[in-house]
Amino acid sequence: MTQIAARVAAWPAWGQVAFALIFGALGSFSHAPFSFGPAILAPLVAGFVLLRGAGTLRAALIRGWALGLGDFAFTLSWITEPFQVDAATTGWMAPFALVLLALLLGSFWAAALTFARWAGGQAWALILAWSGAELLRAHVFTGFPWAAPPQALVDGLAGQGLAWLGPHGMMLALVATAGVIVAAISTLLSAVAAVTAIAAIVIPVSPPNRTDTAYTIRRVQPNAPQHEKWDPERIPVFVNRQIGYTADGPVPDLVLWPETALPYLAENAQPAFDVIAQAARGAPVVLGIQRRGGSDYFNSLVMLDADGQVTQTYDKHHLVPFGEYMPAEWLFRRIESGGLAARAEGGYTGGPGPQLLDLGALGRALPLICYEVVFAHNVGGAPARPAFLMQLTNDAWFGSRSGPQQHLAQARMRAIEQGLPMVRAANTGISAMIDPKGHITASLPLNTAGYIDVVLPAPGKPTLYSQTGDTPWVLLVLAGLFWCVLRHARARRTDAIDEAQPDG
Repeated sequence: MTQIAARVAAWPAWGQVAFALIFGALGSFSHAPFSFGPAILAPLVAGFVLLRGAGTLRAALIRGWALGLGDFAFTLSWITEPFQVDAATTGWMAPFALVLLALLLGSFWAAALTFARWAGGQAWALILAWSGAELLRAHVFTGFPWAAPPQALVDGLAGQGLAWLGPHGMMLALVATAGVIVAAISTLLSAVAAVTAIAAIVIPVSPPNRTDTAYTIRRVQPNAPQHEKWDPERIPVFVNRQIGYTADGPVPDLVLWPETALPYLAENAQPAFDVIAQAARGAPVVLGIQRRGGSDYFNSLVMLDADGQVTQTYDKHHLVPFGEYMPAEWLFRRIESGGLAARAEGGYTGGPGPQLLDLGALGRALPLICYEVVFAHNVGGAPARPAFLMQLTNDAWFGSRSGPQQHLAQARMRAIEQGLPMVRAANTGISAMIDPKGHITASLPLNTAGYIDVVLPAPGKPTLYSQTGDTPWVLLVLAGLFWCVLRHARARRTDAIDEAQPDG
């Protein structure tokens, strides 16, 4: 591997950029719908190879950006789907949105390679910088850690490391493994490192002897396509479909409807609540709905008791930029093109933060609405440890290809990290029950209308990550990067002193 890296490093600049784009794109095969986990090693190994060939900061920046562009442009191709819901109006924006998002996310990888080059081009500097870049990507501008490299691990033995290290600890481990593969002194050592890493990613984890609770949860999946979801003529079809699924079969212990399952504001929905409670036959119902509070609107969920009364409410707090609210509203209010000014005046207001729902005998649940499941630190920020995680989502926005499957993979990550079951109700799929090890115990496929009753697994023991969170990795990366800066400054001083010494 070291010989291959040396050969690539000798290529001309255009060849190395092409290498970066290709190996970045290969990384997309590690994510759904392909889910070939070992492919994630392609861009990570390529990063160390490219670092060797980057003789300047500018070269490192361009190569790192190309690597990230190749990975994110292919992995996140589903991002074009929301623009096709109203294709006549917004369809033209789709390719620009994809390229701009890939460039933005790729800039984090570009920064990692550039810092490593500045710090002397050492492999350990790239390990620290790349891990730090992914930490920043999870937080900066409200964060977007979708398609993080550890997301590729959920199907294999390596994915269970999330319970110990969390996503950022696993990122550090993944990048370190790639560095060892490239920098190993002998071909044999490099081969052993590569085979071991691939085996850990590929070898599946057998479902454990799971302990189940005595409670059954019903997930209702109406399968309302996004372009029909708010159509006045189709609304009764989808609402009645959910009511019918709620009333069918034996009475479960809890019924879940997906995000924005009702097309009304909560304050106007009492007649519907009464009908839903009657259909539930005494079982509590949790459903997604919009609500108004003063001049603000919230993307919320409510819990209905046996009489159809709202007993608890949760407001989504981590909103989607440009989708659920417009950042920098003061700027977009001045822009009249493309409806941006109108969007700046609308949108949702974020709720106060994570909170728990008291579900009586089932225990307390941490509600997550759609996008919120992407953020490990939000799930870990619950006020207390819940009995299970609960996600209500509308993945119709993500289309029928990779988006919903990648979203499900992230829900599985959160279950592993916390050692908790995850119950998931999705509008068009994939509704699922996930056990504390990330296994899907039952699910409804994409674009399928129906419901599924599944016994709730018991929570596992608190994981190490659930107790430490990201703090150890933040401190480690910050300390390592600070040491890189000190080492660079010391080297600069030494060079200056040497240059000042007279010859002879």
